Amino acid sequence: MNWDQIEGTWKQFTGSARERWGKLTDSDLETLSGKKDQLIGRIQERYGIAQAEAEKQADEWSAAQKASKSEKAAARR
Repeated sequence: MNWDQIEGTWKQFTGSARERWGKLTDSDLETLSGKKDQLIGRIQERYGIAQAEAEKQADEWSAAQKASKSEKAAARR
């Protein structure tokens, strides 16, 4: 799933993001509005990790959202 799609439907993804990064607050998630660069910065800040690692985590999470969406669509058929 690309970040434009995530940003456009951010509220649908906040639960998944909350599960993945438990240290992000509700306020963090509201403020981010699905913007990748802001999410990466907040992950770095909350978890004390390098930008490259935070970006890797965000990309892996995004890919998992795409896989999950595909699985749900297949199950409906």
